Amino acid sequence: MNKVSLILTSFNCKVNIKRTLDSIEAQDYPDIEVIIIDGGSTDGTVDCVKQYAEETRFQCKWISEKDNGLYDAMNKGYKLSSGDIIAFFNDLFLAEDVVSLVVKTIEEKGVDGAHGDLIYATDESVRRYWKMGEGRIRRGWMPGHPTLYLKRKIYEEYGVYDASYKCSADYEFMVRILKDEKVKLAYIPQTLVRMYYGGTSTESLNSYILSLREAHRGLVQNHIKGAYWIDFLRTIKVLMQFARARSYQQNRS
Repeated sequence: MNKVSLILTSFNCKVNIKRTLDSIEAQDYPDIEVIIIDGGSTDGTVDCVKQYAEETRFQCKWISEKDNGLYDAMNKGYKLSSGDIIAFFNDLFLAEDVVSLVVKTIEEKGVDGAHGDLIYATDESVRRYWKMGEGRIRRGWMPGHPTLYLKRKIYEEYGVYDASYKCSADYEFMVRILKDEKVKLAYIPQTLVRMYYGGTSTESLNSYILSLREAHRGLVQNHIKGAYWIDFLRTIKVLMQFARARSYQQNRS
């Protein structure tokens, strides 16, 4: 059985991390390793993490110390992990069999990783519905990173996250591993994750503009031609997510 490492990063998020950890604990996949990298929280987050580590039925490793930002923390988490399959997860699973489904898909299809759909939501409403399907980076497509599970060998071959980015190192990483189309992913046509709305790249207009600028930098850094056209296509796809969210919300009502 493949061990799955779920890597969490936290900083002063006591309420949300408890909900996330409860969501992980409800998963039916038996071989999960939980890695928690806390940035030195002072609001009770660390107490929550300690309690979880003592009570969980899964393996759990954690540290709490100052870091150099989100992606530095994610890289620390990867180095601390030992799983055969790696995922970075700070949100909520929408079913108890999500991890089982992803692992089964990777194994049965013989691919390097898998991804699915996700929603950005508050407790009151769905703000964006990420339904990308399959595609190519050069056409403005990208997997939903919170749903992306990859075999460890991909990180060993391509490296980890570029910590000089503030909010788009995950995009740069995906461009890096997918640009040559050698890494094979399977798409799971289900909504797997509810992402907390208001994260690093969605909390404000300025954050979104910074995200776009850094995403453009990621394309240029990886020598992708037509970067501005890809930026445009990505923006159209993001706008479509808001329209899908309204439809998704109406169908649930």
